[in-house]
Amino acid sequence: MSIEFQHSLPPRVESVPGDSKLTRHFASRIAAGPLERLRALEEISADACIRVDALIPLATRGLPRMRKKVLFAHTARAVKTSSGWSEQPEGESLRYTAMVALGLSKLDETAQRQVLDGDTAADLARTAEAHAETTDDTGAIALAAWAAAEAGRFHASRLFRRLAALLASQSSVHTVNCAWALIAALAGRHFGETRDLATFAASRLLGGQSESGLFPHMLPASINGRLRAHIGCFADQVYPIQALSRLHSAQGHPVAIAAAEACAARICALQGPAGQWWWHYDSRDGSVVEGYPVYSVHQHAMAPMALLDLREAGGSDHRLAIVRGLDWLDRHPEVLAPLIAYDKNVIWRKVARREPNKAVRAISAFTTALKPGMRLPWLDAVFPPSRADYECRPYELGWLLYAWLSEEGAR
Repeated sequence: MSIEFQHSLPPRVESVPGDSKLTRHFASRIAAGPLERLRALEEISADACIRVDALIPLATRGLPRMRKKVLFAHTARAVKTSSGWSEQPEGESLRYTAMVALGLSKLDETAQRQVLDGDTAADLARTAEAHAETTDDTGAIALAAWAAAEAGRFHASRLFRRLAALLASQSSVHTVNCAWALIAALAGRHFGETRDLATFAASRLLGGQSESGLFPHMLPASINGRLRAHIGCFADQVYPIQALSRLHSAQGHPVAIAAAEACAARICALQGPAGQWWWHYDSRDGSVVEGYPVYSVHQHAMAPMALLDLREAGGSDHRLAIVRGLDWLDRHPEVLAPLIAYDKNVIWRKVARREPNKAVRAISAFTTALKPGMRLPWLDAVFPPSRADYECRPYELGWLLYAWLSEEGAR
């Protein structure tokens, strides 16, 4: 799809006497608590802080258009209409609804009600919990339980029981779902019994980490298909970093923080020259299998969310890597088109290759299964990463709010 969009600039950031060098004139009005993470970012890069401060109001303006009658949409896609291009919500997603509830919980109640047409993040968390009780989607169940505890301030006991039963069994589990279950258990411990779930989830994660420091896509890795058992995506790394960092914060768990440190160190060492957080990794040797697509949400939300949790748990400081990732949003070398559209209140989803049926990923999975690190040098020339994806999913904006407005030590 070829779309012509004009580059739009962030609103001007004004200063206020007595504040730090930057003001966060919007974020400071809507955040539910102190802006510790923005101040920590400002210490490293004033430009990056300005960028994030401009993205926060974009998220609050963009989310209302992505909500359906009850749940949030799966995506808002740019489509051609008689009056021009418009972002149309498509489908519904329980997972994304829970993620949005978590993000909105970091706003003050007035801002929450403005985004949710009178509802609060706690109301949205209860909606997610009710829908999760009728689904078999483990990831949605874990996210709804997490949102219930952190955004709704209540114990989703039935959801926790289902998660504990699954993780206590010999059933395979997605790495991401296991990490979410651990985070949910840690958040839920303030309101009810979650110790067994936390133990099961932590054991699964720690037992599945490879010597490289990276995680596979499934736990255990051996059941993830013979040719793809070695591959883990970016999400398979950041959510375990986040979960294990929080486990250490909650319980003083040296093995967990060491595991989070190893994974974070590896993905930061592999970060692209323009700040790209790459997509697929070989968990055996800690190499990149396939870099593209590069997703905007990884750059502005998911990597910061996990790496700041690690820092706040007493781990290493990867703020420079976070800044490089944020820089990619403006200075991406792959495409000329802007990825941030302030006039439309969206951040376009990704930069991808022009390829049929995810061909490069399939080829790279096959070659690295035969030999770790094996790549075909002609792939980049034949399938260049030159396509922007003009859609924006609500969780991307929800995680943006969550990543930057969360409070240190508040979990």
